[in-house]
Amino acid sequence: MTGLRARLAVFAVVVAVLATVAVSYTGYALHRDRARIAAGERVRPAVGAVRLTGGGPRLVFRDTALGPGFGHLASVGLSGGRHRGRTAGVRTAGVRTAGAGTAGFRTEGPRAVDSRSCERSYAAAGRLLCLAGSGGLILRHYADLYDAGGHRLKRIRLPGLPSRARLSADGRMAAWTAFVYGDSYTSIGFSTRTGILDTSTGRYVASLEQFTTYRDGRVFAPTDRNFWGVSFLPDDNTFYATLGSASQGGTFLVRGDFRAGRMTVLTRNVECPSLSPDGTRLAFKKKVSDDPSRPWRLYVLDLATLRETPLADTRSIDDQADWLDNRTVGYALPHGGGTFDIWQQPADGHGRPRLLLRGADSPSVIG
Repeated sequence: MTGLRARLAVFAVVVAVLATVAVSYTGYALHRDRARIAAGERVRPAVGAVRLTGGGPRLVFRDTALGPGFGHLASVGLSGGRHRGRTAGVRTAGVRTAGAGTAGFRTEGPRAVDSRSCERSYAAAGRLLCLAGSGGLILRHYADLYDAGGHRLKRIRLPGLPSRARLSADGRMAAWTAFVYGDSYTSIGFSTRTGILDTSTGRYVASLEQFTTYRDGRVFAPTDRNFWGVSFLPDDNTFYATLGSASQGGTFLVRGDFRAGRMTVLTRNVECPSLSPDGTRLAFKKKVSDDPSRPWRLYVLDLATLRETPLADTRSIDDQADWLDNRTVGYALPHGGGTFDIWQQPADGHGRPRLLLRGADSPSVIG
């Protein structure tokens, strides 16, 4: 018994020491992270720093650089040939693909950091959609729509954590996706819910599950269906989105009619579609592996033929990409410690990925 007591005493001492070390390290880590954030980029947020009109082409994004602006809306100048028109077949001036020897797009000047914080954002035509948290002990999330003057036009409470945000090219249509925890029909404990708002008519659809979906001419309504990743056509009615259903074998691309309240399945294994400025292609992430650390790769889908082209970047990209112009796709990749970087690559599958901006995610192009 004496030996047992001695061993128990030694064990208790070891546990106490380890607990002390753990507490001390936690305190050190918190102090270190606060110091890194405080001493990071040193660009302090300012009211109205991000302008949505005038001033030339700019990249609007969420600042993830360590510093006082972490998590805030930000923007920076963007140079390089570009064409944001919606006419099919238009040649893009100035920027050749990276495969042809160009450095692609470049950012110019210091970033401007706004006082508004966003967990996901998207800007278009003088409007901003900002998905953000608000509250004290109980954190609530909202979709906030702003005009060019920074005035909040609409606030809608989200059912969970922000995931995706998108505006139509003219800023009229707004869509967002949130993770909703605890839905009983999901095997993994959460689902997604996607809402769409027509700012012109005021019509608000809280969940795309309210729409009727058809597949091969028949109603397609699996109990475990989820929708996410909306992208709008310029008619402010037609949209593309992802339908996910584990019971039906994965994900599907749907084409939606907002006014009619219906969607049609087009093809499989398409997530987070993003329409090109000329309206002819979709950038999307595709599941290419069951390896949880590298499940996705970015592709481009030709809408006329449904032909898929894998893009050059073979890293796993969990993002709804945006088009910098008709020939270049931009997207975010994690950099570590909660930070992200925005990358660019040609949309034809050639060339190679190139870094566009460090300490940033949730990109959109304005101007």
